[in-house]
Amino acid sequence: MALMALTSCNNSSTSENAPSSSPSFDEVLTSRRSVRNYDAAKKISEAEVRTLLTATQEAPSWANQQPSKYYVAISPEKLAAVQDMVGGNKERIKDAPVLIVSTFERGKSGFFQGNQTNEVGDGWGAYDNGLSNCYLILQARAMGFDTLIMGMRDADKLRELFAIPESETIMAVISLGYRAEEPNRPERKPLDDIVKFF
Repeated sequence: MALMALTSCNNSSTSENAPSSSPSFDEVLTSRRSVRNYDAAKKISEAEVRTLLTATQEAPSWANQQPSKYYVAISPEKLAAVQDMVGGNKERIKDAPVLIVSTFERGKSGFFQGNQTNEVGDGWGAYDNGLSNCYLILQARAMGFDTLIMGMRDADKLRELFAIPESETIMAVISLGYRAEEPNRPERKPLDDIVKFF
């Protein structure tokens, strides 16, 4: 099951404003944006974040290794701390009510009996983490939330803040909230620029 607990692609989490039907998968795909301006008045509960992250457990991974881990900043203190660790994105995500640190355990995906199976090595862990994060951002949109995946982050400070083990590689910080304005859709490359048929 790729998407769980589909509710609404609108910006309200209240039942009286929710439409009677769930968004289609195409609607989730086409309405998702990388959002850089959040509505400070709208909050997200821990229960909603748990529902969201449950969807990531359905993501495929190398030999079902499930290497991805998540560290959730939802308290005011942790949110403020993480905001100082995302470089130039700080102002963009200052009103997001949740920040999620995404990591993966090294030596799992891409390995068999402790040995690297091909030249990609731990790159497969990063690949699996990307798949897991994809489930996260699509489920977020299906629930009416918005996200921004940020690669600019201070990994050493994040590791210390959340006591992240040295065996995990810190990949991204993902902001979670409600869009404050409707973002534009960036232009996409023509399909023939990225696909070759033989």
